[in-house]
Amino acid sequence: MNWKNRHIIILAVVALLVGAGGTYIGMQWFAPEETATSTEDSSSGESFGDMTQEEQKAFIENAQGSSNLKKVEKAYTLIDERYVEDVDKSTLVEGAIEGMINKLDDPYSTYMDQETMEQFNQSIESSFQGIGAEVSMVDDKVTIVAPIKGSPAEEAGLKPNDQVLKIDGDSTKGLDLQEAVNKIRGEKGTEVTLTVDRPGAPEPIEITITRDDIPKESVYKETKKVDGKKVGVLEITSFSEETSKEFKKHLTALEEEGIEGLVIDVRGNPGGLFTDVQDVLKQLVPDDKPIVQIESRDGENSKYYSERNSGKEYPISVLIDEGSASASEILAAAMKEIGDHPVVGTTSFGKGTVQQAVPMGDGSTLKLTMFKWLTPDGNWIHEEGVTPTEKVKQPAFFYTHPVTAEKTLDTSSSGDKVKNIQQMLKGLGYGKTETDGSYGEGTEAAVKAFQQDHDLEATGAVNEKTGGELEKQVVEEVQKEENDRQMQKALDVLFQDA
Repeated sequence: MNWKNRHIIILAVVALLVGAGGTYIGMQWFAPEETATSTEDSSSGESFGDMTQEEQKAFIENAQGSSNLKKVEKAYTLIDERYVEDVDKSTLVEGAIEGMINKLDDPYSTYMDQETMEQFNQSIESSFQGIGAEVSMVDDKVTIVAPIKGSPAEEAGLKPNDQVLKIDGDSTKGLDLQEAVNKIRGEKGTEVTLTVDRPGAPEPIEITITRDDIPKESVYKETKKVDGKKVGVLEITSFSEETSKEFKKHLTALEEEGIEGLVIDVRGNPGGLFTDVQDVLKQLVPDDKPIVQIESRDGENSKYYSERNSGKEYPISVLIDEGSASASEILAAAMKEIGDHPVVGTTSFGKGTVQQAVPMGDGSTLKLTMFKWLTPDGNWIHEEGVTPTEKVKQPAFFYTHPVTAEKTLDTSSSGDKVKNIQQMLKGLGYGKTETDGSYGEGTEAAVKAFQQDHDLEATGAVNEKTGGELEKQVVEEVQKEENDRQMQKALDVLFQDA
């Protein structure tokens, strides 16, 4: 048996398990070329449990310092035999694994025990039902990376960087990422209420979401005109098993229509399959540089190339924002560094690691960060993100928050809530309002004008009804093409050098 230490995940708890009645957790080993193909489960490999006892012992001693393992085994035996109360052995084992994962301080490495894994598999098999949002742990807080396009989460108003403080009134403090996800998931038609802390919002916001089927389509196509030239737009909302096929189908259709430029929009795309973003890039970039590089802990580097001799004959630009993560960042970085294509928008999320899901042999699974991914030029964007070549923010009203007006806001009010309303009013064309959070005569007059325009009682004060109408009108403005500054810029830069 040809075991190589650098190809093996080993948990220190294995030693104490072998010493305690010969039970074990199955472990698998993966070569870099196998693990690097996907961030999803891989079931190939050889199980630790298939070894003889002699091979197990030799494996453990060779793979990890035996003194560390004996320390763990000693603690296990001491607790098992001497603790004041009987303790379930499996509870100790689960706790040991969870403790090791927690010590990594890595939000992307998680452990799912048998019960959690069964719940996870059931939720995956139930035709993608839930709220439709990618989440992560940022500074020990459950954080929205991005809602999926057309999902209940997007329609309810969740935004990138919203931090989930409560789920149905229960605090998320102390929950790991998978525990939080399991609480948020649920069957179609049921509701979940998230209390979120939104950057810039004066107080936490409660958002109630009705769970539904999550859209499976991940690529959307349209055409636009720029100075008489036809431009194709492909929006990629995630990278799933079918994304590269959808992309190829839509791109072929656009090329047959005679497009003269292309915009690839991965704003709000939380990522997905490592293999799929490669397949998309292989349709676009030449083999001058690697599409992406994968680096292991010991510095071994695997490079992945396109098979094209040249790029596309038409100009391409890419759109990103703070909700673009992981596989989306691989795409944006490759387009930027290989083809020198303009990248427009705001700095992306910053996830530069690759995880491998490892079945443990008893129904549980360890998802472990095993690799860094690097850009074609060898840059690691983790926690920094991809910097756009053309930095463009949306209008200020794109970043406003729901109006929380349990108490009517009027000329006696001031602060962030008032400032939020002022940004809304200004974005809707009521420009004489103050903008500093003071509810002066200008704000009162702007509110009255808004109320008159929308058949509301013209009091000049913002109550719940006026606040709701403000939100509705802002959403409609956000959806208007002419207000999307980032898209306009991405279209403009296509033909700047022509």
